This record gives sequence, structure tokens and C-alpha cells, in this order.
Amino acid sequence: MTEHLRERYLTLLQRAITHTLYWPLDNDWNRDYNKNVADALPDYDWDQVRAEGKDWPKFAQTMVGLERLDNVRTCVERVVADDVPGDLIETGVWRGGVVIFMRALLDAWGDETRSVYVADSFQGLPPPAEAYPADADSELHTKPALAISRNEVEKNFERYGLLDGRVHFLEGWFKDTLPTVRDRTWSIVRLDGDMYESTMDGLTNLYPQLSPGGFLIVDDYEYEPCHRAVTDFRERNGIDEPIEAIDWIGAFWRRAR
Repeated sequence: MTEHLRERYLTLLQRAITHTLYWPLDNDWNRDYNKNVADALPDYDWDQVRAEGKDWPKFAQTMVGLERLDNVRTCVERVVADDVPGDLIETGVWRGGVVIFMRALLDAWGDETRSVYVADSFQGLPPPAEAYPADADSELHTKPALAISRNEVEKNFERYGLLDGRVHFLEGWFKDTLPTVRDRTWSIVRLDGDMYESTMDGLTNLYPQLSPGGFLIVDDYEYEPCHRAVTDFRERNGIDEPIEAIDWIGAFWRRAR
């Protein structure tokens, strides 16, 4: 694939996954779907809100905004260019947009060896556990919009022509599924669990096998339970690589050793 065609394909894919491709048609639906926000902030720039990933979109395959998708692209392209060993995984995929984009990036750069792992309960978030007081106030388990079935995610992969033998699903709670892949090598680990428990499950089970030169991405780093889990894990394991901000909520670092 030529550089020009690769850029055109990936840009089009980003806009389709975020549904910014279909503005302004989708905009009216988005206002209604986020009615509580629209009522409280009638002057919201909805184009900017969707681009920044600050809403719960009605149709898009991801809540992630364009900056966080750009970060995924940068990280994947870097590990491919630098030949960093390991597969790619996202923990907490919602409608699958980010992992679809990961799979597309591998195709666009002619990488035929890596697989993409899709880890989710496919039934929403777990209720807060007593062992994790940082999650005590979480009500995310009560949000039906977060419970996207595996079948829907698989269909989204199919819509982009990207469901194949290099896409592996890990269905269930992270505490049960992630230990089953602890022996795999990773080049990209992207955590989007929204809770202390989910973030810590991802770090504990996946970070030890993240290759030097690989990237650890936390979608909701600035959300306090996730921030606290990252801080606790890094302090406990003597991790001192600098954390870089992606946008208003996401952050990442590159593993040096």
C-alpha cells in the first residue's frame, strides 16, 4: 500500500469509527442520546465533544476521540517500525472501535504476524468489590449502554472486513480471563476498564509481559480510580518511565526495561 493510500484509508477509518464522518446528520441524534448534557450545556460544540471523546455516542463504534485514536496509531506504527515483539490487546472494548482500528493498522503496514486480543465481559462493568474501596462510589455497573454483546462487536469487525483468525476474544471478567494470557508477549497494552479493579487486573496480568519498547496506554488515566491504580502499581513495581498525557483524560508510557 502506498503512503498516500494508507493515509487516506486510515483517516477514513478513524472518521467512520468515531462517526465524525456522518456529521451533521449524526449530531441531532447525539444531542438526544446525551440529553442530560445537552440540557445542562445548551451551547456545547457537539462536533468538538465527539472529536474529544467526551460523550456517549449513539452510533459510533468508539467513545474515544480523535486524539486518543491518533495515539493508538502512533504507538502501533512505532512498534511495527521498531520490530517490538508482541501482540496487541485492549481491555474494555465497548463496541470494538479501537481494536478494529488496531487490526486495520496491522493490515495497512503489512504486518502479518501479530494478533489483536479483544477483552471484555460483554455484559457491562462489575459492581464495586469491597476489596477495592476506590471503586466504592462507582455506578457504572448500572449503565446498560455499556453492556455491548460479543455478537455486536464481532459484527462491527465484519463490517470493516477485519474479523479473521488474528482477532481473539477474551470473554468474561478481567480477573478470570486475563490470567489465561499472562504468558503471552505484548507490544501494545491498552486499558479501558474505568475502575480501579479493572485497571489493576490489566496491569498485574499484562504489564510483566509487555516488551521493552512497547506501550502501556490508559484510556481513562485522569479518572481517579484508574489514576490511583496506575500510581499504586508503578510505585509497587518501581516503574519510573515518564507518563505522557494524550488529551484531557488519556495517558501512556513506553516501557524502557
